[in-house]
Amino acid sequence: MFDAPFAGEGLKTLLRFAETSLPTEWGEFRLCVYRERATEREHLALVRGEVGGREAVLVRVHSECFTGEVLGSLKCDCREQLQDGLRRIGEQGGVLVYLRQEGRGIGLGNKVRAYRLQSQGADTIEANELLGFPVDLRSYDEAAEILRDLGVTSVRLITNNPDKIAGLRRAGVAVVERVPSPSSLGPHNHGYLHTKWSRLGHLPPASGQTDES
Repeated sequence: MFDAPFAGEGLKTLLRFAETSLPTEWGEFRLCVYRERATEREHLALVRGEVGGREAVLVRVHSECFTGEVLGSLKCDCREQLQDGLRRIGEQGGVLVYLRQEGRGIGLGNKVRAYRLQSQGADTIEANELLGFPVDLRSYDEAAEILRDLGVTSVRLITNNPDKIAGLRRAGVAVVERVPSPSSLGPHNHGYLHTKWSRLGHLPPASGQTDES
């Protein structure tokens, strides 16, 4: 018998749809599936240890990347960052929130169309704009709602993206520290990473450990 959907504490746009234990190579996590009420799109939270009510919980908010995480694409650093987040949280405890917003929110098909434009000389920003999309459609409101449901209001955030920090703060989550995430340069992702650093304001992994402003 499947669990019926149930609303967690403070959930507004989401339902906590199901949960179970999940053994992984990084340890055993509590896996929670959250479903958007309006669209039925599902997001995940992988929880290691007791996090409710703790201060400065280690958190990674990660957006889906099918091409990198499943197919092993070398055009991005997404799989490296996902696995690093799971490893750190597996060792220290915390939460990894996995948001289903592929391709900075434009979806898998349009992301592949953007890849084609990049192969013709556009960078990742220009490719999105040529397809008629904003540079980044992602929202972190659902991540904040999931964290509140888990009793997490203060986080050490594993990220290189200042927009992610700002988005969580706007949604009421206190980000007390930025923990840099790895990004290994290679021949296939060199342009992608430099566009993130030079045009999107992402911070290179070695730059700074803390952001309490």
